Amino acid sequence: MITRNLWIGSLSLLLLGSWCLAQQNEGKKVEIKKIPITYVDPTSGKQMYANYCASCHGMDGKGNGPAAPALKGTLPDLTTLAKQNNGNYPGEHVSKVIKGDANAPSHGSKDMPVWGPVFRSLKPYADPSIDVQRRIASLNDYIESMQEK
Repeated sequence: MITRNLWIGSLSLLLLGSWCLAQQNEGKKVEIKKIPITYVDPTSGKQMYANYCASCHGMDGKGNGPAAPALKGTLPDLTTLAKQNNGNYPGEHVSKVIKGDANAPSHGSKDMPVWGPVFRSLKPYADPSIDVQRRIASLNDYIESMQEK
């Protein structure tokens, strides 16, 4: 029940972001599509990023996704995380942010969905924690591959 409520809450947050974006388009008709989270192969970091992250962070990871203007602050440029950390990609920190375990004031408010519980709700395996770990690791690997050289 808790997992379902977290999933619904995350979906509501995404819909709220879409509504805010629609309000910014002053009088322009913008249709808000209500779509549930879709299952994506947990080993495909690229596909998970496209489905779960790009609406805010942008396909290029620079924080310019279509929902970004609806958020209160600016989104981090995911392609410069290593550069901002003396050339070392902060994989452990990124995993904690994705899972929702990081206390990251630099990440801004809790506008970002906490993906750990959302991923648990997809539970295609007997042990959903293994699936969540696989998903977070795959996403983390993909974000690491986006780093500017």
